[in-house]
Amino acid sequence: MTETQTRLDILAIGNAIVDVIATADEAFLEREGLTKGGMQLIDAGRAEQLYSRMGPGREISGGSAANTLAGAAALGARCAFVGQVADDQLGAVFTHDMRAHGVRFDTPARAGDPPTGRVLILVTPCGERTMNTLLGASHYLPMESLDEALVREASILYLEGYLWDPEQPRAVMRHAIDVARAAGRKVAMTLSVNFIIELHRADLQGLIDQGLIDILFVNEEELLCLTQETDRERALAMVAPKVPLLVVTFGPDGAMAVRGGERFTVAAEPVERVVDTTGAGDLFAAGFLAGQAQGRSIEDSLRMGAIAAAEVISHYGARPDADLKALVATKLG
Repeated sequence: MTETQTRLDILAIGNAIVDVIATADEAFLEREGLTKGGMQLIDAGRAEQLYSRMGPGREISGGSAANTLAGAAALGARCAFVGQVADDQLGAVFTHDMRAHGVRFDTPARAGDPPTGRVLILVTPCGERTMNTLLGASHYLPMESLDEALVREASILYLEGYLWDPEQPRAVMRHAIDVARAAGRKVAMTLSVNFIIELHRADLQGLIDQGLIDILFVNEEELLCLTQETDRERALAMVAPKVPLLVVTFGPDGAMAVRGGERFTVAAEPVERVVDTTGAGDLFAAGFLAGQAQGRSIEDSLRMGAIAAAEVISHYGARPDADLKALVATKLG
């Protein structure tokens, strides 16, 4: 099957999670012993306790790779998702939301405990989010959930770093990489967060050193963590030659892509007011990958990422509210 014969642009494997978002002041974070802007894993008991103390919340389906697909689909990409929910109310919510975004989602729900994963997100007045994650059923993704034919039919296999920690889904992703590369497909990965890098640095570096990753998404902190460097330039010099396309985000300072030694940069899109930074990196990846799937230049793909990221931080939740196609058409043509 050639590139032009693919039925999908992006197939992603990631956590299937529902976000519960509420506003909170810094005093609340202090009382609960939470680090502003951080992410911690919690068990079911702590999730129930924290939820009972939070203010009114908004339930919005999330998960890093799932958010990326929602944004990419909104931009016209043909997308499918592999992720595990439980056979419960939040699992039904997640399934409905993915399909409503136009993303193919066929993974059967898992019976019994643990429940569908959820992230309790506390947003302070400055727009910073503090995340408390119950991974739940998402970390019990079985090998039989992977449709190898679907992997071969997708131009890009996109892997979520958050899901690299548990053994069972990590095995699924490793197998998916083998299938994708055997079919001549591109493999993209987001490293997601520093603690995953710290736990699996040698493993992740091995994927990069072996040339198994074609597109790598990191933010600056993750790049420095991966390389154990303190200098951006030295870190870039260590990673960029090993990855055909390296994409690094710098928050309000924009982003950079490095391909074959050539650098491309983009400024962050202006935002009237930052409401909630949840999903900024996910939607940046959405715009970039959609641009690549459409055959656009690296520069235009970076712009699409910046446009999608700016839209998502202007409201609560990690999925787009506005018409991303229209925004891109207005700004890029």
